[in-house]
Amino acid sequence: MECSVKWIDGGMSFLAETGSGHTLVMDGAPDAGGRNLGPRPMETVLAGTGGCAAFDVVLILKRGRHKISGCEVKLTAERADTDPKVFTKIHMHFIVTGVELKPAVVERAVALSHDKYCSASAMLAKTAIITHDFEIVETT
Repeated sequence: MECSVKWIDGGMSFLAETGSGHTLVMDGAPDAGGRNLGPRPMETVLAGTGGCAAFDVVLILKRGRHKISGCEVKLTAERADTDPKVFTKIHMHFIVTGVELKPAVVERAVALSHDKYCSASAMLAKTAIITHDFEIVETT
């Protein structure tokens, strides 16, 4: 995997170019010289973790032929007060939508992501306590 990050505007904006050919603008907060043109780098880390976990949950449920039609994960995080301001707590709340989804099946998918598959969570678990819960929204 490769990525390059380039300082782009003389302020605190950066352009990340991924090995898969995608770009992402990140920026600092205005009080740190940024112009609020994109997410903060640590917000990007948190979003990537949510994407990694949601990817796992969807894949696990689809492979099990469960009737999943949606998956959202809402993350809240706390960071250390001193540098390096690593994440110290992260909570993931999964909202899984589908037809006749059983709580035990969704709980297992979320747990498998957390315990086995999500690389981002595994890395962040070195400094943060990561918790999760879920809710199921029934559709017809």
